[in-house]
Amino acid sequence: MRGMGNMQGMMKKMQKMQKEMMEAQEALNAEQFIGAAGGGMVQVTVTGQREVVEVNLDASVVDPEDIEMLQDLIVVATNEALKKVDEKTNSTMGKFTQGLNLPF
Repeated sequence: MRGMGNMQGMMKKMQKMQKEMMEAQEALNAEQFIGAAGGGMVQVTVTGQREVVEVNLDASVVDPEDIEMLQDLIVVATNEALKKVDEKTNSTMGKFTQGLNLPF
């Protein structure tokens, strides 16, 4: 019967870890990340759920003769913001999955 006590203790630890993971994921999802390009003249804000929630453009980058430059700046700023989400996700959730080789 000794093994049952160990199993119960392990199950409690797993449930605690699962709860902590859910709380960490909820906090991450609520966080906002800003990517910038063009010296900050283009800013894109995304949530931890990787949803774009805001795009800010300085009037000086809106040139009807050079739409491609503006498009490129938006792409760069968006990718920077998404990279920040990935980095934060890896650092936050990685502590729960270290050594387990699990996707999150």
